[in-house]
Amino acid sequence: MAIAVLGTGMVGQAIAGRLHGLGHEVVVGTRDVDATMSRPPFDEGGSPTFAAWAADHPGVQVASFADAAATSDLVVNATSGAVTLDALAEAGAANLAGKVLLDISNPLDFSRGFPPTLFVKDSDSLGEQVQAAFPNALVVKSLNTMTAALMVEPRRVGGGEHSVFVSGNDLQAKARVVGLLHEFGHTDVIDLGDITTSRGPEMFLPLWLRTMQALGTGMFNIKVVRP
Repeated sequence: MAIAVLGTGMVGQAIAGRLHGLGHEVVVGTRDVDATMSRPPFDEGGSPTFAAWAADHPGVQVASFADAAATSDLVVNATSGAVTLDALAEAGAANLAGKVLLDISNPLDFSRGFPPTLFVKDSDSLGEQVQAAFPNALVVKSLNTMTAALMVEPRRVGGGEHSVFVSGNDLQAKARVVGLLHEFGHTDVIDLGDITTSRGPEMFLPLWLRTMQALGTGMFNIKVVRP
């Protein structure tokens, strides 16, 4: 499958690398290809940049948001929540129309430092805002409740026996996303319902962040235990 992953951060890198390893045709979308690829291999904090990651993944293409979305069958939004709507606008409504849009973003507001608050919650969600802004896209919210490494390799903790959620209005779109989740190794996929149910997974993030602080690691996830 031809898949566009919008976003060059840790989530985008994890998703793109795993999808390519599974045999999908992957292109990573960025706002400015030249600027992204001309950065030095390490940032000021000593962490590898996307340019270094791309050099290690020559089979993954890099393109503008619009070109990446236009050539894909499915689009993954792995941008940060604060820029999600702008990034998708650059990708282009016409390029997203009729396509499954897997939205992994979270509405985190870091304006007052860490831990962040949510800039939308309770009666709305970022997933709903994405669907409203791009009504012809088939938006599915998923994977936003865990760290990037576990999104694509759930077996790294607890043998993979933990839960992941999906929310969306279109049953076939959700089925395609569930198929990808199974490819990643997820076995406990819970369909919460339509896109309004993405409020719950997004509002889980304050608890996730405080759990991360308490444990000193992001390598954990939750499991919904049934009778």
